[in-house]
Amino acid sequence: MTDTPPPGPLSGVRVLDLSRVLAGPWATQLLADLGAEVIKIERPSVGDDTRHWGPPFTIRADGTPGDAAYFLCANRNKRSVTLDIATPEGAAIARDLAAKSDVVVENFKTGGLKKYGLDHPSLSAINPRLVYCSITGFGHTGPRAGQAGYDYMIQAMGGLMSITGQPDGAEGAEPMKVGVAVADLFTGLYASNAILAALLHARATGQGQHIDMALFDVQAAMLANQATNLFVSGVAPTRMGNAHPNLAPYQPYPCSDGMVVIAVGNDSQFRALARALDAESLGADPRFLTNAMRVQHRAELAEALSSRTQALTIDQLLARLEAAGVPCGPVNTVDRVFEEPQARARGLVVEQGRADLGHPVRTVASPIRMSETPAAYRSAPPALGQDTDAVLGDLLPDLDLADLRARGVV
Repeated sequence: MTDTPPPGPLSGVRVLDLSRVLAGPWATQLLADLGAEVIKIERPSVGDDTRHWGPPFTIRADGTPGDAAYFLCANRNKRSVTLDIATPEGAAIARDLAAKSDVVVENFKTGGLKKYGLDHPSLSAINPRLVYCSITGFGHTGPRAGQAGYDYMIQAMGGLMSITGQPDGAEGAEPMKVGVAVADLFTGLYASNAILAALLHARATGQGQHIDMALFDVQAAMLANQATNLFVSGVAPTRMGNAHPNLAPYQPYPCSDGMVVIAVGNDSQFRALARALDAESLGADPRFLTNAMRVQHRAELAEALSSRTQALTIDQLLARLEAAGVPCGPVNTVDRVFEEPQARARGLVVEQGRADLGHPVRTVASPIRMSETPAAYRSAPPALGQDTDAVLGDLLPDLDLADLRARGVV
């Protein structure tokens, strides 16, 4: 990293980030990595909820606990401004910042910002070019529009848990959530895509718009092939453990020292797999000639393959399969992910300093790689309110910050 990274593709775009926790901050971090100026509004003395979602916590230079690790994952490249929007003065400052911004992102309950004059109709009246993105559990219409929505309950209501976990009758069978908040994360990705599209429209026409993102809608879209499996067959998909509903073999297989996922996508790869395991008879077995046949006989196939893979170590099996061109990978723990030679070669860990901490902050690099305008890492996830004076002093120089701070507005 250089001290002064080149301008990103979103350089010149200002985002007023009124969101907290994960879905909204995930969207705005993506925009920030691509060069947008993101002003994160946080409650004085408290900040984003995730600053407290620990342990683990960072450690300040004086030895006291700092921010929770959770906060760090979604708030890189942002400027933190503490502002109490529940006060008339704070709400007025937020409106003035929105008037000078290109994008507003918020994840308050439907209608929650109207009383502060920070809802879409109020802000679009003072800034017609504004792209205003609302992120809620259920959107701004429908019978649940007024209800809060959280990732875990959305994974349940949106069908993901019904297809995740061991099948009925197997040990440990029950619906399972995914190990990270995927409904939040995917909503952040969809939101950032929508924001970029709306920015293009605003630049072409001078007209902003309201983006209504709902976690429930996103989770339904994320069902992907499982939803169309239902639409085509009329049968609701069920939990299948680590098996794939449409492919075989496509699951983890045991080795003497762990597990390896084998992901066969076509018949030629399956025959290559059989040769790599010194089991060419499997490639010619009538039960396994085509993918449809392998899916029909997946239990017998899994048993036949497992009897061969478990005699090998992970490294031995990977060497055979990679030489044969069979897609495969070890089942890594999180620490081993970043020890992978591929992770090191791609620079997947970003390390940045922050003045109040006694150690560097480490985050995962943006996966977006562009040849001319790459993602840049300008600043670590900020300390609470570290940019209040700089941002407000620059954009709203007539404010009496000392008076506002004395009254708890900032």
